[in-house]
Amino acid sequence: MLKKLIIASSMIVLSALPAQAACGTASYYSSGSITASGAPFNPYGNTVAHPYLPFGTRLRIVNQRNGLVAYGVVRDRGPFVGGRTLDLSLGLFSKIESTGRGLARVCYSRM
Repeated sequence: MLKKLIIASSMIVLSALPAQAACGTASYYSSGSITASGAPFNPYGNTVAHPYLPFGTRLRIVNQRNGLVAYGVVRDRGPFVGGRTLDLSLGLFSKIESTGRGLARVCYSRM
């Protein structure tokens, strides 16, 4: 009976998680004129650089330290620094973390 209860509880918790959730470290960037997708780069826009997600993928990004949420679109490739998962435009990063910190521990999921 206890085993069934534990399994049922686990299934409820797992079903509440987004299907494509991932966590990692995000940084920001503000230079460049054209993204890898060919779209103009706006440092104050909602651009996300990711190594392999398809261009146009919309992401919900949550800062794990403070709970702030931002929404971005994959338009570029990167980051090209080990240990980092996402590179956010300056404007997008500043919605979830102070640029003075430079990095943010985030979880993100497709929308």
